[in-house]
Amino acid sequence: MDLSPFEADNSVSCRLKSQIPDICRTEDCCLGIDEAGRGPVLGPMVYGICFCPISRKEELKDLKVADSKTLTEAEREALFEKMDEAKSYVGWALQVLSPNTISNSMLQRTKYNLNALSHDTAIGLVQHALDCGVQLKEVFVDTVGPADKYEDKLSKIFPGIAVTVRPKADSLFPIVSAASICAKVARDFAVKHWRFGEDLGEVDADYGSGYPSDPKTKAWLLRYLDPVFGYPQLVRFSWSTAQTLMDSRGVTVHWDDDDDDEDGEKAAQRRNNRSMLSYFSAAAGGGSQSGSNQTHRFFSDRKLKSLDTL
Repeated sequence: MDLSPFEADNSVSCRLKSQIPDICRTEDCCLGIDEAGRGPVLGPMVYGICFCPISRKEELKDLKVADSKTLTEAEREALFEKMDEAKSYVGWALQVLSPNTISNSMLQRTKYNLNALSHDTAIGLVQHALDCGVQLKEVFVDTVGPADKYEDKLSKIFPGIAVTVRPKADSLFPIVSAASICAKVARDFAVKHWRFGEDLGEVDADYGSGYPSDPKTKAWLLRYLDPVFGYPQLVRFSWSTAQTLMDSRGVTVHWDDDDDDEDGEKAAQRRNNRSMLSYFSAAAGGGSQSGSNQTHRFFSDRKLKSLDTL
């Protein structure tokens, strides 16, 4: 699978897709939706769709597609290659949601939670298939949240399409299993070949599974926590695992807008901290360049002191 468009800038999300089989533009089709990487604290979450003519469902089933979680990495890759070889009647598309996108969505002032992000991503992929001319008549979805409410939501957005939302749909419907395999193969590749934009030197790429409960993942998070700047963008800052470590090991910073009912300078003084704005004032050194240099020295000093306390 070619993930080069995402690898070119893994700080943003990216859509990848196969060619649309001609038969999918002329025959009634079914489509499955599933995701990979919802729970990990590391790496992207990938949403996948797979579609084929309803008349070719049995042929897809004969490829022996199954829930990606029940397969080894080698088995998933082999099945993806089989689906790619069946491109005369099987198509797919992926939305790779970067860790940065996930964190920014969940931490913005107007909360955009993971369920809402998941729903909107799935809706966008179905609309993408329709815009490409795929003649959709059936959609099968692995649920996010209550299945009946999600099914009703999708049915209203896509009238005329029979929508089925079920828990564990990836083990019930081969077309969802196929989508699950596409999503999982892409996520595994993205994590294994992650390109760090940060200057970290030689990075230990043995992250473990990426799940917060994995000892290898925990050890990696502890090792690569910067007390001032936090984590590289491989990490989802919005996960409680990352937040807890940053709160306990990172430098405490008071931001001037944290206090709505008092002046930022006074609030900083009350906490025996220096206001961030003071490092950019003329009094700090007589000009923006001097202020910038003082800010750099401030963070360097704070970083060194915090490292001594770890």
